Amino acid sequence: MIAAWLGRGIRSVLQTSPRLPAARYKASLGVSQVQADHERRLKTIDDLPGPSQLESLYWIVLRGYIFYMHELERKQQKKYGPIWVTNIGGQRMVCIASPQLLETLLKQEGKYPMRTDMNLWKSHRDQKGYSYGPLTEEGHRWQTLRSVLNQKMLKPTEAANYAESLNDIIPDLFNKIQELKAQSPSGHTVENVAGLMYKFAFEGISSVIFDTRIGCLKKDIPEETQKFINSIAIMLACECALQRLPRWTRDWLPYWRRFVESWDIIFNYGTKLINKKMKDIEECLQRGEDLGGAYLTHLLTNLDVKQVYGVMPEMLQAGVDTTSNTLTWALYELARNPDIQQSLYEEVVRVIPDCSPSTEDIAKMPLLKAVIKETLRMYPVVPENGRVVADREVVLDGYVFPKNTQFVLCHYVLSRDKENFPEPDGFLPRRWLRSEGMKHHPFSSLPFGFGVRGCLGRRVAELEMHLALSQLIKKFQVLPDPDLGEVGTKGRVILVSDKPINLQFIDRQ
Repeated sequence: MIAAWLGRGIRSVLQTSPRLPAARYKASLGVSQVQADHERRLKTIDDLPGPSQLESLYWIVLRGYIFYMHELERKQQKKYGPIWVTNIGGQRMVCIASPQLLETLLKQEGKYPMRTDMNLWKSHRDQKGYSYGPLTEEGHRWQTLRSVLNQKMLKPTEAANYAESLNDIIPDLFNKIQELKAQSPSGHTVENVAGLMYKFAFEGISSVIFDTRIGCLKKDIPEETQKFINSIAIMLACECALQRLPRWTRDWLPYWRRFVESWDIIFNYGTKLINKKMKDIEECLQRGEDLGGAYLTHLLTNLDVKQVYGVMPEMLQAGVDTTSNTLTWALYELARNPDIQQSLYEEVVRVIPDCSPSTEDIAKMPLLKAVIKETLRMYPVVPENGRVVADREVVLDGYVFPKNTQFVLCHYVLSRDKENFPEPDGFLPRRWLRSEGMKHHPFSSLPFGFGVRGCLGRRVAELEMHLALSQLIKKFQVLPDPDLGEVGTKGRVILVSDKPINLQFIDRQ
């Protein structure tokens, strides 16, 4: 059965990805006569090395790399070099795993950078009649949308305004940790730290966007909220599978159905929160009260309601994953590196001995910021993403690529390459300190992306991570669970652990 299914998939890919002869491919570029001699010296995508379609299917389907593409890309970089071509899911893509080439590519993006990995999300929006959000929208509409979203999110001064509401959530996180510890046989262990940090991050982004608390850290989490959280995990896992498999498998395998069902739950939840906020705003206006500075209030006064319905699910999903995963990996590495944890503790208690940190305090804690940077280097939230340059040809490393070529940006490979970072698999936060003098190419680690298409919530995510981690380390000594062992990485669009991370939280005296 597997052989028949694989054979059908191979035939489908072969039919949908014809290989043009080099001469015909070059002729299709439409270069001017003046450039002809130069172009003849350039090679094309047909000249790139890379695995065959059969080999790609073998590794992804039979060798089980469907959720470990970041590790497969490390193998491919060693075999083919910093740039290669691959055929996945019926699509021909160029993989980039060099900081110099990545910089060259991203600086040719033009006015409206485009992502290539949002087609599944767009298909759901189109099927259901929803508006696109900041991750799915393109062109001038995307620029207009981002200009509104950026105003109260990306400016450091605006992001700093959320510090008080985020600090108010952290005591509830501590209470939840104590509750979970009490349930463990040892009295010290918190199981599945990622799940806990997800709830904390969801509570945090909701306080920023909706100016309200939704109860993620209560003893009994609301059923609807838990259903939303579960749906995001299911959606991302299904997306990872759908990206690697031929389109015809949607009728045979359950991934597409589950993907759509999960997004429906996510949209319904976001819509309910928006409607509640709209009702609150209306009541405030009737009473003549100040509407305050909630982010959703800003959106509702600058976008139509349908646009807001499309924006909110994407912001909720993206706003939670960055914070929750990075905090989990940071605590895991600090637990495994007690000397670094001790140095961080000493820095924190020196700056904030008896209070919660402010944005000014964070600026005085360089090791804290270095720990987050090193965590994001080792465990980039998105191990790879895509780009397409729609309005021009691109020349990279002696190759010329026509408009609309799809590029894969291999962030995990870049940040784990010893040419970019000595001891790439070691947790060495001090490599980010200016006093240490260690240098690296600025495009070798881009956890928040680059340019105008960079992460919308970067400032808020960094603020939340710095506030939470500093206070966690101040209150607890974090140790590995004795039975934890080594933890690997797994891709479900975002990078997660391949097993639950259980840690001990020991109260400091």
